[in-house]
Amino acid sequence: MDINQLLRIGAQLFSQSQANTTGLNETTITSALSRLFGGDSDGKGIDLQSIIQSLNGAGLANIAASWLGNGDNAAISATDIGNIFNADQLSNFANEVKLPQSEAITGLQETLPGMIDKASPNGDIAGELFQAVGGMDGLLNIASKIFGKK
Repeated sequence: MDINQLLRIGAQLFSQSQANTTGLNETTITSALSRLFGGDSDGKGIDLQSIIQSLNGAGLANIAASWLGNGDNAAISATDIGNIFNADQLSNFANEVKLPQSEAITGLQETLPGMIDKASPNGDIAGELFQAVGGMDGLLNIASKIFGKK
């Protein structure tokens, strides 16, 4: 799985979320997700490590661990979404998908767990995504940040 596949999965999850996504197309959502995650509209420049660090920095290591693991994905609150992404990021995302910010956050609450879960089948970062985080050293760095170990 590469980052573009992961973004497409995210777009599908967002479309199927409880947010009012009527009339949104997958390309728009994919592009908006890419920018939200620090990349360009084509998915280049996304840093999965910084996303995981944001989760850890927001005190959400246990939630992130549930998404990476094999069990059920823990839910994430709207407040937690606001702790991961800054106000400008969320506003830009909402504007790009042409939704009120509260609706965009609702969609992200359902999208983020699914995306991270799909990126880590059986608890392992998948294929090209593993390379995107810097191979074993990058994966160990992510794990240490999630679990607070070095």
